[in-house]
Amino acid sequence: MGGSAIETTPPVGIIAAGGVLPFAVAAEIVARGQTPLLFALKGICDPGQVERFRHHWIGLGQLGNALRLLKTEGCRDLLFIGNLVRPAVSEIRFDWGTLRELPYIWSAFRGGDDHLLSGIGRIFERHGFRMLGVKDVAPNLLVPEGRLTRSRPNDLLTGDIAKGMAVLRAMAPFDVGQAVVVIDGHVVALEDIEGTDGLLARVARLRADRRIRAAAGRGVLVKAPKAGQDLRYDLPTIGPRTIEGVAAAGLAGVAVAAAHTLLADPQETVSAADRAGVFITGVAA
Repeated sequence: MGGSAIETTPPVGIIAAGGVLPFAVAAEIVARGQTPLLFALKGICDPGQVERFRHHWIGLGQLGNALRLLKTEGCRDLLFIGNLVRPAVSEIRFDWGTLRELPYIWSAFRGGDDHLLSGIGRIFERHGFRMLGVKDVAPNLLVPEGRLTRSRPNDLLTGDIAKGMAVLRAMAPFDVGQAVVVIDGHVVALEDIEGTDGLLARVARLRADRRIRAAAGRGVLVKAPKAGQDLRYDLPTIGPRTIEGVAAAGLAGVAVAAAHTLLADPQETVSAADRAGVFITGVAA
Protein backbone atom coordinates (compact mmCIF):
# COMPACT_ATOMS: atom_id res chain seq x y z
CA MET A 1 0.00 0.00 0.00
CA GLY A 2 1.31 3.44 -0.83
CA GLY A 3 1.59 6.17 1.78
CA SER A 4 -1.04 8.89 1.96
CA ALA A 5 -0.38 11.96 -0.15
CA ILE A 6 0.66 15.14 1.62
CA GLU A 7 -1.70 17.95 0.73
CA THR A 8 -0.08 21.34 0.21
CA THR A 9 -1.88 24.64 -0.11
CA PRO A 10 -1.00 26.52 -3.30
CA PRO A 11 0.69 29.89 -2.73
CA VAL A 12 -1.21 33.15 -3.08
CA GLY A 13 0.27 35.08 -5.97
CA ILE A 14 0.87 38.81 -5.45
CA ILE A 15 1.66 41.02 -8.41
CA ALA A 16 3.65 43.54 -6.41
CA ALA A 17 4.05 47.14 -7.53
CA GLY A 18 5.56 50.01 -5.53
CA GLY A 19 5.29 51.09 -1.90
CA VAL A 20 4.97 49.14 1.34
CA LEU A 21 1.57 47.57 0.79
CA PRO A 22 2.67 44.45 -1.14
CA PHE A 23 4.87 43.48 1.80
CA ALA A 24 2.22 44.31 4.41
CA VAL A 25 -0.24 42.09 2.53
CA ALA A 26 2.36 39.33 2.21
CA ALA A 27 3.04 39.47 5.96
CA GLU A 28 -0.70 39.20 6.68
CA ILE A 29 -0.95 36.17 4.39
CA VAL A 30 1.89 34.53 6.34
CA ALA A 31 0.12 35.35 9.62
CA ARG A 32 -2.99 33.57 8.31
CA GLY A 33 -0.95 30.41 7.70
CA GLN A 34 -0.72 30.74 3.92
CA THR A 35 2.25 31.24 1.62
CA PRO A 36 2.63 34.44 -0.41
CA LEU A 37 4.56 34.38 -3.67
CA LEU A 38 5.50 37.80 -4.99
CA PHE A 39 5.73 38.54 -8.70
CA ALA A 40 7.64 41.80 -8.33
CA LEU A 41 7.49 44.39 -11.12
CA LYS A 42 10.98 45.32 -12.27
CA GLY A 43 11.94 48.92 -11.62
CA ILE A 44 8.86 49.47 -9.47
CA CYS A 45 8.82 47.02 -6.55
CA ASP A 46 11.33 47.67 -3.73
CA PRO A 47 14.19 45.15 -4.15
CA GLY A 48 15.30 45.54 -0.55
CA GLN A 49 11.90 44.51 0.78
CA VAL A 50 11.06 41.83 -1.77
CA GLU A 51 13.97 39.67 -0.60
CA ARG A 52 12.00 38.95 2.61
CA PHE A 53 9.62 36.73 0.63
CA ARG A 54 9.73 34.08 -2.04
CA HIS A 55 9.51 35.93 -5.33
CA HIS A 56 10.08 36.21 -9.06
CA TRP A 57 10.86 39.41 -10.98
CA ILE A 58 8.67 40.23 -14.00
CA GLY A 59 8.64 43.17 -16.37
CA LEU A 60 5.70 45.30 -17.40
CA GLY A 61 4.36 43.82 -20.61
CA GLN A 62 5.73 40.36 -19.80
CA LEU A 63 2.30 38.77 -19.43
CA GLY A 64 3.37 35.54 -21.12
CA ASN A 65 6.26 35.13 -18.69
CA ALA A 66 4.01 35.93 -15.71
CA LEU A 67 1.40 33.37 -16.78
CA ARG A 68 4.08 30.72 -17.24
CA LEU A 69 5.58 31.37 -13.79
CA LEU A 70 2.17 31.43 -12.10
CA LYS A 71 1.21 28.09 -13.60
CA THR A 72 4.61 26.54 -12.85
CA GLU A 73 4.28 27.61 -9.21
CA GLY A 74 0.75 26.22 -8.94
CA CYS A 75 -0.85 29.58 -8.10
CA ARG A 76 -4.59 29.77 -8.50
CA ASP A 77 -5.37 32.83 -6.39
CA LEU A 78 -3.88 36.15 -7.42
CA LEU A 79 -4.09 39.82 -6.46
CA PHE A 80 -2.62 43.14 -7.56
CA ILE A 81 -1.28 45.50 -4.91
CA GLY A 82 0.99 48.56 -4.72
CA ASN A 83 1.57 51.91 -6.39
CA LEU A 84 1.89 52.02 -10.15
CA VAL A 85 2.11 55.07 -12.38
CA ARG A 86 -0.05 54.37 -15.40
CA PRO A 87 2.35 53.51 -18.26
CA ALA A 88 1.90 54.50 -21.89
CA VAL A 89 1.37 51.53 -24.19
CA SER A 90 4.33 52.75 -26.29
CA GLU A 91 6.63 52.44 -23.24
CA ILE A 92 5.92 48.75 -22.65
CA ARG A 93 8.02 45.97 -24.19
CA PHE A 94 5.62 43.12 -24.95
CA ASP A 95 6.51 39.43 -24.96
CA TRP A 96 4.70 36.97 -27.25
CA GLY A 97 2.19 36.04 -24.55
CA THR A 98 1.26 39.69 -24.19
CA LEU A 99 0.97 40.23 -27.92
CA ARG A 100 -1.66 37.47 -28.10
CA GLU A 101 -3.71 39.41 -25.54
CA LEU A 102 -3.13 42.80 -27.14
CA PRO A 103 -6.75 43.46 -28.22
CA TYR A 104 -7.90 42.97 -24.60
CA ILE A 105 -5.01 45.07 -23.25
CA TRP A 106 -5.73 47.87 -25.70
CA SER A 107 -9.37 47.86 -24.62
CA ALA A 108 -8.35 47.99 -20.96
CA PHE A 109 -6.11 51.03 -21.54
CA ARG A 110 -8.99 52.97 -23.09
CA GLY A 111 -10.46 54.12 -19.78
CA GLY A 112 -9.64 55.19 -16.24
CA ASP A 113 -7.53 53.32 -13.72
CA ASP A 114 -10.40 51.13 -12.50
CA HIS A 115 -11.24 50.17 -16.09
CA LEU A 116 -7.58 49.36 -16.76
CA LEU A 117 -7.04 47.18 -13.69
CA SER A 118 -10.34 45.33 -13.96
CA GLY A 119 -9.61 44.72 -17.66
CA ILE A 120 -6.19 43.23 -16.88
CA GLY A 121 -7.81 41.18 -14.12
CA ARG A 122 -10.26 39.70 -16.60
CA ILE A 123 -7.35 38.55 -18.76
CA PHE A 124 -5.95 36.57 -15.83
CA GLU A 125 -9.42 35.18 -15.09
CA ARG A 126 -9.67 33.96 -18.68
CA HIS A 127 -6.52 31.96 -18.01
CA GLY A 128 -8.08 30.25 -15.00
CA PHE A 129 -6.90 32.40 -12.10
CA ARG A 130 -9.12 33.66 -9.31
CA MET A 131 -8.58 37.37 -8.71
CA LEU A 132 -8.75 38.39 -5.06
CA GLY A 133 -8.87 41.66 -3.17
CA VAL A 134 -7.17 42.71 0.06
CA LYS A 135 -10.37 41.99 1.99
CA ASP A 136 -9.98 38.33 1.01
CA VAL A 137 -6.42 37.89 2.31
CA ALA A 138 -5.58 40.79 4.64
CA PRO A 139 -8.77 42.35 6.06
CA ASN A 140 -6.81 43.75 9.03
CA LEU A 141 -5.30 46.32 6.66
CA LEU A 142 -8.70 47.89 5.93
CA VAL A 143 -9.83 50.93 7.91
CA PRO A 144 -12.66 50.00 10.30
CA GLU A 145 -15.70 52.18 10.93
CA GLY A 146 -15.26 54.85 13.57
CA ARG A 147 -12.51 57.10 14.91
CA LEU A 148 -8.95 55.74 15.13
CA THR A 149 -7.30 58.73 16.77
CA ARG A 150 -7.55 60.87 19.91
CA SER A 151 -8.77 63.82 17.85
CA ARG A 152 -12.32 63.66 16.50
CA PRO A 153 -14.35 65.64 13.95
CA ASN A 154 -16.79 68.26 15.30
CA ASP A 155 -20.20 68.98 13.77
CA LEU A 156 -18.81 71.36 11.13
CA LEU A 157 -16.23 68.79 10.04
CA THR A 158 -18.87 66.06 10.01
CA GLY A 159 -20.76 68.21 7.50
CA ASP A 160 -17.59 68.58 5.41
CA ILE A 161 -17.17 64.79 5.43
CA ALA A 162 -20.74 64.24 4.25
CA LYS A 163 -20.28 66.75 1.45
CA GLY A 164 -16.99 65.16 0.41
CA MET A 165 -18.59 61.72 0.21
CA ALA A 166 -21.43 63.15 -1.89
CA VAL A 167 -18.95 64.78 -4.29
CA LEU A 168 -17.05 61.51 -4.72
CA ARG A 169 -20.28 59.67 -5.48
CA ALA A 170 -21.14 62.28 -8.10
CA MET A 171 -17.67 61.94 -9.71
CA ALA A 172 -17.83 58.14 -9.84
CA PRO A 173 -19.24 57.75 -13.38
CA PHE A 174 -16.18 59.54 -14.80
CA ASP A 175 -13.59 57.15 -13.24
CA VAL A 176 -11.34 59.95 -12.00
CA GLY A 177 -9.93 60.68 -8.53
CA GLN A 178 -10.82 59.06 -5.22
CA ALA A 179 -10.21 62.06 -2.96
CA VAL A 180 -11.50 65.56 -2.32
CA VAL A 181 -10.72 68.36 0.16
CA VAL A 182 -13.67 70.21 1.71
CA ILE A 183 -13.22 73.23 4.00
CA ASP A 184 -16.18 74.86 5.76
CA GLY A 185 -18.59 73.39 3.24
CA HIS A 186 -16.57 74.49 0.20
CA VAL A 187 -15.00 71.99 -2.21
CA VAL A 188 -11.49 73.42 -2.65
CA ALA A 189 -9.62 70.65 -4.49
CA LEU A 190 -10.24 67.37 -6.28
CA GLU A 191 -7.73 64.55 -6.81
CA ASP A 192 -6.46 64.16 -10.35
CA ILE A 193 -3.51 62.42 -12.02
CA GLU A 194 -1.08 63.81 -9.38
CA GLY A 195 -2.65 61.59 -6.68
CA THR A 196 -3.45 62.32 -3.05
CA ASP A 197 0.04 63.56 -2.16
CA GLY A 198 -0.10 66.06 -5.00
CA LEU A 199 -3.63 67.08 -4.01
CA LEU A 200 -2.52 67.88 -0.45
CA ALA A 201 0.59 69.72 -1.67
CA ARG A 202 -1.69 71.83 -3.89
CA VAL A 203 -3.91 72.70 -0.92
CA ALA A 204 -0.81 73.68 1.08
CA ARG A 205 0.27 76.00 -1.78
CA LEU A 206 -3.19 77.53 -1.96
CA ARG A 207 -2.98 78.28 1.77
CA ALA A 208 0.52 79.76 1.39
CA ASP A 209 -0.77 81.96 -1.47
CA ARG A 210 -3.77 82.95 0.70
CA ARG A 211 -6.17 81.57 -1.88
CA ILE A 212 -7.59 79.61 1.04
CA ARG A 213 -8.37 81.99 3.90
CA ALA A 214 -9.82 79.53 6.42
CA ALA A 215 -7.70 79.12 9.54
CA ALA A 216 -5.46 76.10 9.89
CA GLY A 217 -7.15 73.15 11.55
CA ARG A 218 -10.29 73.46 9.40
CA GLY A 219 -11.37 71.18 6.60
CA VAL A 220 -10.95 67.53 5.79
CA LEU A 221 -9.50 65.14 3.23
CA VAL A 222 -12.16 62.63 2.17
CA LYS A 223 -11.26 59.40 0.34
CA ALA A 224 -13.53 56.66 -1.01
CA PRO A 225 -13.57 54.21 -3.91
CA LYS A 226 -15.67 55.06 -6.91
CA ALA A 227 -19.27 53.87 -6.83
CA GLY A 228 -19.51 50.67 -8.85
CA GLN A 229 -15.73 50.14 -8.71
CA ASP A 230 -14.41 46.57 -8.58
CA LEU A 231 -13.21 46.56 -4.98
CA ARG A 232 -10.50 44.00 -5.72
CA TYR A 233 -8.47 46.71 -7.42
CA ASP A 234 -7.11 50.18 -6.70
CA LEU A 235 -8.61 50.79 -3.27
CA PRO A 236 -7.91 54.22 -1.79
CA THR A 237 -4.99 54.15 0.63
CA ILE A 238 -3.74 56.29 3.50
CA GLY A 239 -0.47 56.05 5.41
CA PRO A 240 2.05 58.15 7.33
CA ARG A 241 2.81 60.24 4.25
CA THR A 242 -0.88 61.08 3.90
CA ILE A 243 -0.93 62.33 7.48
CA GLU A 244 2.13 64.51 6.81
CA GLY A 245 0.32 65.99 3.83
CA VAL A 246 -2.90 66.59 5.77
CA ALA A 247 -0.98 68.42 8.52
CA ALA A 248 1.06 70.47 6.02
CA ALA A 249 -2.18 71.44 4.24
CA GLY A 250 -3.59 72.75 7.53
CA LEU A 251 -6.51 70.32 7.55
CA ALA A 252 -8.18 68.91 10.65
CA GLY A 253 -8.17 65.30 9.53
CA VAL A 254 -9.01 62.59 7.05
CA ALA A 255 -12.21 60.60 6.59
CA VAL A 256 -12.32 57.45 4.49
CA ALA A 257 -14.80 54.81 3.41
CA ALA A 258 -14.67 52.16 6.14
CA ALA A 259 -13.84 48.60 5.03
CA HIS A 260 -12.98 49.95 1.56
CA THR A 261 -9.77 51.88 2.31
CA LEU A 262 -6.29 50.47 2.91
CA LEU A 263 -4.26 51.57 5.93
CA ALA A 264 -0.53 51.34 5.21
CA ASP A 265 1.56 50.85 8.37
CA PRO A 266 -1.48 51.16 10.71
CA GLN A 267 0.40 51.76 13.97
CA GLU A 268 2.70 54.45 12.58
CA THR A 269 -0.15 56.12 10.67
CA VAL A 270 -2.32 56.50 13.77
CA SER A 271 0.67 57.57 15.88
CA ALA A 272 1.61 60.19 13.28
CA ALA A 273 -1.97 61.51 13.30
CA ASP A 274 -2.00 61.76 17.10
CA ARG A 275 1.34 63.59 17.08
CA ALA A 276 0.02 66.03 14.47
CA GLY A 277 -3.32 66.48 16.25
CA VAL A 278 -5.37 65.39 13.23
CA PHE A 279 -8.13 62.80 13.15
CA ILE A 280 -8.65 59.65 11.12
CA THR A 281 -12.14 58.26 10.92
CA GLY A 282 -13.80 55.48 8.94
CA VAL A 283 -17.24 56.31 7.56
CA ALA A 284 -19.80 53.68 6.65
CA ALA A 285 -19.82 53.36 2.87
